Amino acid sequence: MADNHNEMDAQNQGDLLKIRREKLAALQEAGQDPFVITSFDRKNTTADIRDRFEALEEQPVSVAGRLMSKRVMGKVTFCDLQDREGRVQLYVRRDEVGEEPYKAFKKLDIGDIVGVEGVVFKTQRGEISVRASKVTLLSKSLLPLPEKFHGLTDKELRFRQRYVDLIMNPEVRKTFEIRSRFIKYLRDYLDARGYIEVETPVLGTIVGGAAARPFITHHNTLDIAMYMRIATELPLKRLIVGGMEKVYEVGRIFRNEGMDPKHNPEFTTVELYEAYTDFHGMMEIAEGVLSGAAREILGTYEVEWLGHKVDLSPGWRRMTMVEAVREYVGVDFDAISDDAEAVAAAREKGVELADTADKTWGNALYACFDQRVEEHLIQPTFITMYPVEVSPLTKKSPEDPRLTERFEFFICGGEMGNAYSELNDPIDQRQRFEKQLELRERGDDEAEMLDEDFLNALMYGMPPTGGMGIGIDRCVMLLTGSDSIREVILFPTMKPTE
Repeated sequence: MADNHNEMDAQNQGDLLKIRREKLAALQEAGQDPFVITSFDRKNTTADIRDRFEALEEQPVSVAGRLMSKRVMGKVTFCDLQDREGRVQLYVRRDEVGEEPYKAFKKLDIGDIVGVEGVVFKTQRGEISVRASKVTLLSKSLLPLPEKFHGLTDKELRFRQRYVDLIMNPEVRKTFEIRSRFIKYLRDYLDARGYIEVETPVLGTIVGGAAARPFITHHNTLDIAMYMRIATELPLKRLIVGGMEKVYEVGRIFRNEGMDPKHNPEFTTVELYEAYTDFHGMMEIAEGVLSGAAREILGTYEVEWLGHKVDLSPGWRRMTMVEAVREYVGVDFDAISDDAEAVAAAREKGVELADTADKTWGNALYACFDQRVEEHLIQPTFITMYPVEVSPLTKKSPEDPRLTERFEFFICGGEMGNAYSELNDPIDQRQRFEKQLELRERGDDEAEMLDEDFLNALMYGMPPTGGMGIGIDRCVMLLTGSDSIREVILFPTMKPTE
């Protein structure tokens, strides 16, 4: 009994590459170059054979995929064939495929891609299999796959060589199937509510829509600096001005920031805007999308993420930021009106404001929340009414002009989405942009830039509007129980190898 995985124990990768190249050269010299084959008439998949065994038993089938194991036992060889949907056993017998084809088949390597014609049957051990009548080499694998008992487990290598990761780790394919299904569910949900999906520019001459550091490039023909977008907000709100009323975009966002388990320099969001509603309308959508997706994709509202059991059932908790800080930090900002008193109260709890931040009531409230509260928000929670200082694109609360009609929702201590009752007063918006420019001049390179064209759009009149952005990657992390954003991005950003 032999197993080609054992070759890894005997020779290094360079030797194996040489042997496999020699095998390929011999095939080409014999006029059997697999790389000249352009297609294979695959009529069945591994799942099809498994799921419809009773109907297919002793019936002809044709499958194709990658050889993942090979056990030669004299005149008979057993193999595992893998395609996108799983694996099925191959039974290859010399007397049934012919002596010369069998000799050629025994020379195939783990990782080779083959097409197989045969009939479905069940072995004496009860395993559903394909009894091969013909095996065609469709592509030669020149590099050996990782050893089968250990697979590809090094995370750094998994992310750099996602193609090998997908071959060796079926659960990884499952993660990205869930990602695809979540995005489809999201689109279907919004489409059913009358939204229109649109596309807006990735490159622009102005940075706006978020507090973030951009990637900067240069347009040679125009001889100007251009920025990769850090949000899709401002172009989408221009479309609301134009009368489209309900729009969304699922798109890539680029931010020139650090990398950690929840951040990648390029990531995917959905941003949506709806005329004649407010941030309460956005809460309904946020809850509906995640709860509905969990039920549709996982069959349950209960998920486990980052060591916690999370209940996504509709009816999520809602708290104002003042209420959250009162509960988790012990400071009642409702009882404080003076800026200096608010800053002092925060400092008593060990909370310091950023150097570039004005020493105001609103910034003190936000610092307390940001530094001391988020980690406690394990179950889905909407935090509402953010200070105006940290919400330059949001409508002020009619009850308290220090606050805005904004929410973020949190799960397991992480922000999942951000929503506003959108600011539609062009005069107020200009003043807030100018305040952001002051922050830039003081060294805050994440502050908004003044966008004259956006202000011009608002001058034509934007209806009351609710808007929201949700991080697709973090939602997929939640639904798949992944502890790193790199697990849910097919090709995450990696530092180049030397």
